[in-house]
Amino acid sequence: MHAVAHPHARPDLYRPGVGAVLVSTWRVGTPERQRAAVEAVRRTWEAREWPDPRLLSYSVYAGTDGDTLLHYSQWTDERAYDDFVRTHRDDRNGEIDAAVPGIERVVLHRYAPPRPAGPIGPDALPGAVSVVESGGEEAIATGGIGTHVHRSADGTRVLALTEWEDVPAYGPAGARWYAPALSLGAGA
Repeated sequence: MHAVAHPHARPDLYRPGVGAVLVSTWRVGTPERQRAAVEAVRRTWEAREWPDPRLLSYSVYAGTDGDTLLHYSQWTDERAYDDFVRTHRDDRNGEIDAAVPGIERVVLHRYAPPRPAGPIGPDALPGAVSVVESGGEEAIATGGIGTHVHRSADGTRVLALTEWEDVPAYGPAGARWYAPALSLGAGA
């Protein structure tokens, strides 16, 4: 099975079988490099076999700051991700880095699957996503068309991913803003 790209799509945040969510941030520097990095991810993943059936989806959100990318992947469990790192990640990252040199991989956090905080809106593609990460406290403001709260397995971090129709004039304090850019899954 090869990877199939669904541009501007987002993952099914409540997909059955998800046991771990990995969220990482990359800095790329400029809007042009941001677009080039998303395209390099797409090309690199589509050119290879899907690395592991335990990887359920891999999505990329482009920061409205023109600098960052947020990577959101769904796995059956954390061990599946650790196996991927040992066997497939370096060659994929190497090809992406060759296309867009100087990517800074800032942080990677592991979370349990999300739970909704408040009502969830229609299953339509959001135009914007706000992300607020905090220590273990659960002071999460809801809004938009749906807020999805992720807690780290050890309870030390909380991530609130809120979907919006568009970037509002107001929003959660300390939020980083993204737009859906790419979602990948295993294809036939």
